[in-house]
Amino acid sequence: MSTKDWIEKDYYKILGVPEDADAATVKKAYRTLARELHPDHNKDDQEAEARFKDVSEAYSVLSDPQKRKEYDEARTMFGGGMRSPGGDGAGGSFSFDLGDLFGSSGGTGGLGDVFGGLFNQRARTRTGSARRGADVEREVSVSFTEAVEGKTIPLKLTSSSACASCAGTGARAGTVPRVCPTCVGTGFTSTDSGGFGMAEPCQDCKGRGMVVDDPCPVCAGSGRGTTSRVMHVRIPAGVVDGQRIRLRGKGVPGEHGGPAGDLYVVIHVGSHPVFGRRGEHLTVTVPVTFPEVALGAEIKVPTLGSGPVTLRIPQGTPTGRTFRVRGRGATRKDGSRGDLLVTVEVAVPESVPPDARQALEQYRDAASGDDVRAALMNTAAKER
Repeated sequence: MSTKDWIEKDYYKILGVPEDADAATVKKAYRTLARELHPDHNKDDQEAEARFKDVSEAYSVLSDPQKRKEYDEARTMFGGGMRSPGGDGAGGSFSFDLGDLFGSSGGTGGLGDVFGGLFNQRARTRTGSARRGADVEREVSVSFTEAVEGKTIPLKLTSSSACASCAGTGARAGTVPRVCPTCVGTGFTSTDSGGFGMAEPCQDCKGRGMVVDDPCPVCAGSGRGTTSRVMHVRIPAGVVDGQRIRLRGKGVPGEHGGPAGDLYVVIHVGSHPVFGRRGEHLTVTVPVTFPEVALGAEIKVPTLGSGPVTLRIPQGTPTGRTFRVRGRGATRKDGSRGDLLVTVEVAVPESVPPDARQALEQYRDAASGDDVRAALMNTAAKER
């Protein structure tokens, strides 16, 4: 609210009391109007809500002796709030900007600068009392397959919300809180320190902008209760262990019209007995026989979530070699899939049947001229 509006408003008329009304009369008029106009009793009535704000603003000024004195002096200085018979309505008001009287209505040197210290910036609206809800973090565990394919899981959240008994006002049913006289409903107080303005939450109302004289017995005047709700959270395909997912506005609801906080979901992914993970690719180790890698073969390889695929092993494949099966890995952000990386390892049997032993001995004798360690021994000898 501008300084011009602060001067022109007739707080006595808003409360319906004479200008010489004592503090008790002002308080009684405020309580009567506040009960009548409170938003809880006038759902979706914007006119009643606007009048309730005006009544609260008028009481915050007239209930404070110092502010009331400053307000009366300002009205006297400007002839009762710049009223003139030539304006609109009964008494009317001038249509020119008050700042024109002092040179500038916009920038420095205007009316706001002349009277800024006098009114101590109490004329601004009470948006400072709106609070953003707190952020919430929850941990969930999913299986290896669920992390690769994605899944929607139910998540139970317990958080604070407006008290059902007092509708979030913090006041006992049938009563209403009053505007904090210290911060005039802003929720903040300011101090001047060497030319710098310092703002901090009001200590009297704890930053809420309102003071509760008769607290609600259910929430002890906090205006907050506890509610439980179940959310269905979509775990996107391709998440990795430890990933943190942010869901905007799904945290604790805000206060006084403030936005809700965010929900952070931390993912823990379980292991798989067959497959591993390397970024967007899946890994698997497949045992093969010596004849398969020596002579070449076609083998069956398992995949995650579908049937096996056929992999061709070239002749002379060494153990430990990795092959790539395209499109059988984890899901990427764009919906495509990574690859399946297949590593072959020669399986050595613990025991050999007689017929197989005889065949192996024949192979050993036939290949006895090939020293597979000759190159290794020669290199080691040169390095001595």
